[in-house]
Amino acid sequence: MANVLPEAFLRAIADGFPADFLTREPGELQEYGRDWTRVYSPAPTAVAFPRTTDEVSRLLALCDQHRVAVVPSGGRTGLAGGAVAARGELVLSLRRMTRMDPVDLLGNTVRVQAGAITEAVHHHCAEHGLTWPVDFASKGSSQVGGNIATNAGGVKVIRYGLTRQWVLGLQVVTARGQVLELNGALEKNNTGTDLRQLFIGSEGTLGVITEATLKLAPLPGKQDVFLFAVPDVAAVLRLFREARRAPLLLSAYEFFTDKCLARLQRHRKLRSPFEAPSGCYVLMEAEGKDPAEVEGWLGSLFEKGLVTDGTMAQSPSQASELWALREGISESLSATGLPHKNDVSLPVANLEAFCSELDAVFSARYPGWEIALFGHIGDGNLHINIMKPEGMEKAEFLAHTKQADPTMFELVRKHGGSISAEHGIGLLKRDYLSFSRSPAEIEMLRTLKRALDPNNILNPGKILEV
Repeated sequence: MANVLPEAFLRAIADGFPADFLTREPGELQEYGRDWTRVYSPAPTAVAFPRTTDEVSRLLALCDQHRVAVVPSGGRTGLAGGAVAARGELVLSLRRMTRMDPVDLLGNTVRVQAGAITEAVHHHCAEHGLTWPVDFASKGSSQVGGNIATNAGGVKVIRYGLTRQWVLGLQVVTARGQVLELNGALEKNNTGTDLRQLFIGSEGTLGVITEATLKLAPLPGKQDVFLFAVPDVAAVLRLFREARRAPLLLSAYEFFTDKCLARLQRHRKLRSPFEAPSGCYVLMEAEGKDPAEVEGWLGSLFEKGLVTDGTMAQSPSQASELWALREGISESLSATGLPHKNDVSLPVANLEAFCSELDAVFSARYPGWEIALFGHIGDGNLHINIMKPEGMEKAEFLAHTKQADPTMFELVRKHGGSISAEHGIGLLKRDYLSFSRSPAEIEMLRTLKRALDPNNILNPGKILEV
């Protein structure tokens, strides 16, 4: 695979595309060659900025002809190295593909280009009383194509499920430049294997998503937002068990530890609503049914000793302030140190046992180290962040964590979990895929890759080596 762009390829780009289509400016290469992982140094040869599916199609046909490796790039908010161009690849940025069509109010759908920002889609649909219920902290910069390519999760999975449940149709360009229209706006289509699902979650290794028809839901009713203080992770799970039986329709059940709050306060200077510190905090969003019932349920939490403190937002601005305590964590951890991140999921019923055994792993592997936990407990997703100790060199830190990861992943496998809940495999977890996928599954994934991308130009080396 070429690390230097062939002259014939560059001539074809100059002859067949707009003057601003391709850049090799060093600052742009650095910016578009990395994602939020910050582990791998970016080293792309160029960045392409198509505006249409036709331009993507013609570009990929040229790349396949000249064996130019391509890294599809969205908002680059992933945390597994899936959008990193570290080996001289060409970055294909969807930044300019932001068109959003009018909302179909009969079918409750909207078709958008892959570069549309998630939050922009929310605003586009909200004026019609509808929403695309895919929501996460990075919604202000993440793009629809990247959400779909990674089957993103986020904070509302407990109510709405993963991204794949809200995608009706896809327009995809294959490695050879062929444009596929998959399923359109059909709710029902029983004509064999659903090819659209091959590309959802494939991290740009099988094709480049250029447009999508999104399924929409009615905007939820009035959402109450609560923040509770509890002593530890076990108490987080006890409270969740109680919340499942509450007179509420849960939309989100998030938690974070005191270590996360401390980093957040260092970075963003946000205040905790509680005077006394606590080991863990739970942010809950729910649609209340009977206000009197909800009030009675809240009172029972204190009577049963399930929470040590709590507050309920009294206005939209207060709700935003409480959500900021949860949504600013990932950014704050990276801004105040170097975190080694793991994004794992467990069956909800196994979370308590897993977390208990995880403590033993931490004590043995990282004595005295700072461990920051947060996540979407409601759907079994934990974000585990080991912070680099002050004074330790980055290389030494990464060597320690690389040695310890298999121990943690073995524990995940023991409890029937996944080594990646929502950020994908990318480069960061490629060597550990076997902890969640069987040899037969991995060979089937290789077979798909070879069939759809025989020259291995699309995001080569991500998820698995072919």
